[in-house]
This record gives sequence, C-alpha cells and structure tokens, in this order.
Amino acid sequence: MAYEYLGLCEKGQGGQLIEDGSTRLGGRIPVNVSGGLLRKGHPIGASGAAQIVELTEQLRGECGKRQVEGAKIGLAHNGGGMIGLDAAATVVTILSNEED
Repeated sequence: MAYEYLGLCEKGQGGQLIEDGSTRLGGRIPVNVSGGLLRKGHPIGASGAAQIVELTEQLRGECGKRQVEGAKIGLAHNGGGMIGLDAAATVVTILSNEED
C-alpha cells in the first residue's frame, strides 16, 4: 500500500509493481535493494538513520553489488507507533545528489 500512497503506482497496483519486477535492483523503481530494515535487524529507534545511511551511500555510488545504477534521488518512508492499523507518525525523506 505504501507504493500507492507514495504515488509510485495507481491505487490497487502495488502488488503488480512487485510482481513485474519493477521494484527489484535493475527495475524501474528499485526499492529496498539492501534488503530493507528487516535485513538490518529493524533497529528500533535507529530505523530512520539506517534508511538515510543507505540513501546517502546509494547517492554517492558506494553500494557495490546493490548499487542502483545512476541513482539521483532517494526516498525513505518510515512510520512509528500505531493508532489502530495506521502508523501514529510517518516521516518521508527525499535526498538528491543533483545540484540546483
């Protein structure tokens, strides 16, 4: 659902985005090419920092085998706490290596 809410695809198309390989390394919209926060052990309280480090390394071209070719813009989406089925707080960070 986050893909849809972030505008990466139309509503109801998030699953298709994954199934057709668009979110894989080398795909149209690479997502979590590091394995995401689960691979990092989901460091509660440091999740956002881990995301920013990954984006920074991607934008600097320092990610080796998981490098997104030609990365120019990175987006981190992080939520915390719960109110019902939704995150109580959500932060979206967009970084770029392009100069104005």
